[in-house]
Amino acid sequence: MAPKTRIKDIARELNIAPATVSRALSSSGLVAEPKLSLIRQKAAEMNYRPNVQARSLRTQRSMSILVAVRDIGNPFYLEVFKGVEAVAREQGYSALMVNTDGKAEREQNCFEMLHDGHADGMILMTGNLPDKKEINTRNIVVALEGIDSEEISQVLIDNAAAVRQAVDHLVGLGHSRIAHIRGPVGEGMSEKRDKGFRAALAAHDIPLREDYQQRGDYNFEAAKVATDTLLDLPEPPTAIFASNDEMAIGVLSTAQERGLRIPQDLSVVGLDDIYLSRAVFPALTTVSQPRADIGQCAMTTLLAQLNGDALCGQQLFPTHLVERATTGAPSNSNMKQEKET
Repeated sequence: MAPKTRIKDIARELNIAPATVSRALSSSGLVAEPKLSLIRQKAAEMNYRPNVQARSLRTQRSMSILVAVRDIGNPFYLEVFKGVEAVAREQGYSALMVNTDGKAEREQNCFEMLHDGHADGMILMTGNLPDKKEINTRNIVVALEGIDSEEISQVLIDNAAAVRQAVDHLVGLGHSRIAHIRGPVGEGMSEKRDKGFRAALAAHDIPLREDYQQRGDYNFEAAKVATDTLLDLPEPPTAIFASNDEMAIGVLSTAQERGLRIPQDLSVVGLDDIYLSRAVFPALTTVSQPRADIGQCAMTTLLAQLNGDALCGQQLFPTHLVERATTGAPSNSNMKQEKET
């Protein structure tokens, strides 16, 4: 086995001080470009791996980061975690995804792990915080599911704008009977998307029908139940927007079980652009958010805060519509029914 590359080996190759190499590889912020990139590139070429145990003893850090999610079974989080883990690994940290299952006691356990030193920081994707007096805002970054606070760094999308992109697309195809399957009532991201949907309809002068608003709780099975309710209406919608892709796939499943043609009889739009949105048939039209970029930004922000940088406030990432095969103009029979109403 080849001997392990050490910091002084990299320093010798570049003819610079070992202390400079150490500062560059620890993301101290004390080494500027282009030297920073030069050192990191050489470290990669020489297969340098940080000694986490030694660094932990030296810095009094665990070199671990928690990534708290609501449902570890939701594939949406995987791409975000890939972005987190890529940055963490580069900086000698390990990232651990923790499933809270939407339960307050599990979320509290994560904060207790931080307090007890089992992890140095946390990327929180559940949208919930305990009493702010009990937390250190410097070792937390909120991602995806925002909270009402200016004291914590947050990496988000504009949820209202994302929903508007979906509704604009459907209206542009000629739909006006548009239903919404939303997330849990009372949760921040879900409420923002619901308000965004209502505002988008209003912008097109389309009256809101309360019977077209159904709760799906961000999961497949609940969305199937909601879809049955919508399709059993005397005047069913010609299009359904689901507030995440997992629910949109539930809509497709139920519609096809009932013999509906997609998109001729029903158009469907999701939000997230998870990999399954390309694998289902027909492929799902959805609003895409840059999950890996969000994960990378959240981890980079957290590391900067752990190294003493100021909190960054809110950072918003753009979204865009990905038009695939589940949306089209209403069929002639649907158009006729719309005109009669």
